[in-house]
Amino acid sequence: MHNVQETENLKFDAEVGKVLNIVIHSLYTNKDIFLRELISNASDACDKLRYESQLNPNLLDSSDELKITISSNKDKNELYITDNGIGMNRQDLIDNLGTIASSGTQKFLDAIKNSKDSSQAVELIGKFGVGFYSSFMVASEVIVESRKAAEEESWVWKSKGDGEYSISKLDDQIPRGTKITLIMCPEENEFLDKFRIENIVTTYSDHINFPVEFVDEEGKSEKLNSKAAIWTKPKNDVTQEEHNDFFRGVAHVGGEPWMILHNKNEGAIEYTNLLYVPSIKPFDLFHPDRRCSVKLYVNKVFITEDNVQVIPQYLRFLKGVVDSPDLPLNISRETLQNNRVVEQIRKSLTKRVILELGKKAKEDLEEYTKFWTNFGAVLKEGLCEAMPTDEREALLSICRFHSTGDDKLVSIDDYISRMKPEQEHIYYLTGNSLDSVKNSPQLEGFVSKGLEVLLFVDPVDDFWTSIIHEYKDQKIKSVTRADVDLEKFSSEEDKKDEENKSDDEKTEENTDSIIQYFTKILGDSVKSVKISKKLTDSPVCLAVDEGAMDLRMERFLREQKQLNYRTPKVLEINTKHPVIKSIMKSHAENGETPTLEDMIHLLFYQACIVEGEEMDDASLFAKKLNNLLGKVVI
Repeated sequence: MHNVQETENLKFDAEVGKVLNIVIHSLYTNKDIFLRELISNASDACDKLRYESQLNPNLLDSSDELKITISSNKDKNELYITDNGIGMNRQDLIDNLGTIASSGTQKFLDAIKNSKDSSQAVELIGKFGVGFYSSFMVASEVIVESRKAAEEESWVWKSKGDGEYSISKLDDQIPRGTKITLIMCPEENEFLDKFRIENIVTTYSDHINFPVEFVDEEGKSEKLNSKAAIWTKPKNDVTQEEHNDFFRGVAHVGGEPWMILHNKNEGAIEYTNLLYVPSIKPFDLFHPDRRCSVKLYVNKVFITEDNVQVIPQYLRFLKGVVDSPDLPLNISRETLQNNRVVEQIRKSLTKRVILELGKKAKEDLEEYTKFWTNFGAVLKEGLCEAMPTDEREALLSICRFHSTGDDKLVSIDDYISRMKPEQEHIYYLTGNSLDSVKNSPQLEGFVSKGLEVLLFVDPVDDFWTSIIHEYKDQKIKSVTRADVDLEKFSSEEDKKDEENKSDDEKTEENTDSIIQYFTKILGDSVKSVKISKKLTDSPVCLAVDEGAMDLRMERFLREQKQLNYRTPKVLEINTKHPVIKSIMKSHAENGETPTLEDMIHLLFYQACIVEGEEMDDASLFAKKLNNLLGKVVI
């Protein structure tokens, strides 16, 4: 320590005790932040000197390398952070360190803004003036030695964070810049370890403009920050190899990026994004936390990737960084304020990502199919979120689905372009797997009529289809609805069947009695029994009324204990099927019989099994099946 002249003891400004207590004990949840803040301040000081030297070249020699140095003395329990930046004089120390939330950096930015040189780009980090005080989370005393550029006098500032500080002039001149000495609390000596320091630097300060070096007790120096902030480079200057290296560093997945989005927004809100869509699905994509992993930077200093939603959760497959000097950080920089600026950045990024994905889908469906296979289910989660209609339709337009009309994935716009002139609805069917929905009896009438049906096989489809019922003025409707009427759609098969029918066959049988008989036998197990207008090859199927909850959604809510009851379903019967015809004939000739009762129960159970519905009484199903099997003549 250098010799000092007379010491001047001063008090912090009003209410400083309360403010310091908040800063030290409540403001920061992660103690690592103190080193990030001190490095950011040192980077500011170097930036200030570099800027001032453009106006006054005598301040900085061309051979002078601006840098930040960290060292420790474990015997003395001290940590040192040194920079050779602009430095501070007595008044600067009072203004910047003696007053809570009075940021010299902010004043400097204001001065630049009001000067003739405001067009010059100066990247300055600290805007709130409290980061320095995070030192008291880990230190019992903080000593600041500093000499301002172009000035002769050197000064020392000391405080134990107890409401007072002292300022003294040093007898001998120290090098230009600032040296901060932290006398560490005994329980915080982990921060004296070189590897602990290196971890903090590479996590938070790896991309700042100036070298951050660690000097060990033998005087050996090692640079800790190494990665270039490639997102700050012009888009065309970044090579594919640089992208691949950076992608692997931020994504923690193998392979190369499937898509790169590198943009700089220079409108009302300034930010740069470098985002990647991986070509491989991350293992934690469907983790219950649904964590986004886009890193947030402010002028190349890492802030967080946990406490801010710069992108919506349904785009959580994106990896990369967003860097903005305009992000409204709260006083700790650890949590973003939820305000208009954040919303605008998220909205702008989301729109850009959706637009670029839409272009990819149109350019190369085969490549887009690879993306959709990996991340389509996640993207569709966004359809369940509250958003304006135009944004939801934009998102839905880049979704791709299986369909009965095409072996390749199709968009809803593709579907609409192929709709029949008299068709009023976009039809869909949900299921557990593509094979199961393709074999569903619900599709029979649609296939026979040449009507295309979209096949939804992801669990999320059950949710968004319960929310979205329209796309570009076209109604979206499940084929499981009981009011689906396909009779207005004719096919060549229908015309042939009509021509080949005999007069007896053209005379409709009275179906009221058989409906009443089915209803009587099944009782409360069904809501109603109806003649199906969509079945062709199967005798029965389950359906729900318009406005009722979908079959799969209700089953999901029961499984999640969100519903404790089962709603009776509509049973549709196909009066053209041989089994139903046989029942109708037997009932007309013989009336009610135990065998017909068993057959009706088994048909209902069959419909339940096909739709994945639980049977109310499995033992009754087995009993009635055995009754019929016992009557079979072999």
